[in-house]
Amino acid sequence: MLAQRWMWIAWPAFLVAGLLEVLVFAFVDPQDLHWFGQDLDLSRQAMYTLAFFAFWVLAMVSSALTLLLGMSSTEVNR
Repeated sequence: MLAQRWMWIAWPAFLVAGLLEVLVFAFVDPQDLHWFGQDLDLSRQAMYTLAFFAFWVLAMVSSALTLLLGMSSTEVNR
């Protein structure tokens, strides 16, 4: 049951992260990004990778919260 719940969280989050990656970098060049006024000295591929994992983590948090809110009080208090 735990593995199934992880898939309910991870798989939709993976798809959303892929979609966000395409949408964001269709309009933003990774070489134009700055962090606190400093240039990011990373390659485009590194920026794509970091952004994908950041999007994936955020989407997983959202999916996990949705799953948690969908549980009954007896399931939560077990």
